[in-house]
Amino acid sequence: MGHREDLLEGAKRCLLEKGFVRTTARDIVKASGTNLASIGYHYGSKDALLAQAYVALVEDVPLAGSAGIGAAPGSLERFREVWSNVVDSLREPGSIWRLSVEILAMGDQLPEVRDQLSRAQREAGRGLVALLMGVPEEEVSDGTADTLGRFYVTLMTGLISQWTFDPKTAPDAEALTEGLRQVMAAANSAPQDPDSAEG
Repeated sequence: MGHREDLLEGAKRCLLEKGFVRTTARDIVKASGTNLASIGYHYGSKDALLAQAYVALVEDVPLAGSAGIGAAPGSLERFREVWSNVVDSLREPGSIWRLSVEILAMGDQLPEVRDQLSRAQREAGRGLVALLMGVPEEEVSDGTADTLGRFYVTLMTGLISQWTFDPKTAPDAEALTEGLRQVMAAANSAPQDPDSAEG
């Protein structure tokens, strides 16, 4: 590996051990066996490197599970399977998702991290849509990523927050699926808006 890859791996280790705020540039240098100048040369800043390391850690979380997703694309069962995998990742000791809560709490103090991760949210939504709908990511349009994808990212952010705040009362996949089922039933039984029918 070159310095760029070494820095990324070192930053990932530091994030898991110390989080965003407590990780210093010297910590990353020590963990990666590189030097301070390499951070600026390859990533521009420590915060930019940490943001990229966080995205890489998230991409490594196996939301499809070790056996993959077996339920039909777009089905409630697939929804339950995927969110069950998310909840399993939240239950793991040292779950990386706690870093998301740190970003939310410290966003004003980590503007470079926040800005970079805000741009990554569309792709996170695109990935969730692809997983839940059983399509390749490249087939998920920007419009779908910006609507359905954002819906899933919002659900993910809320779930992470609840599990971080109080795991004992946080919803599991069954509760989320039942909630979605109730929303769908209410929407299907509601009188149709004549204005929307004309559009």
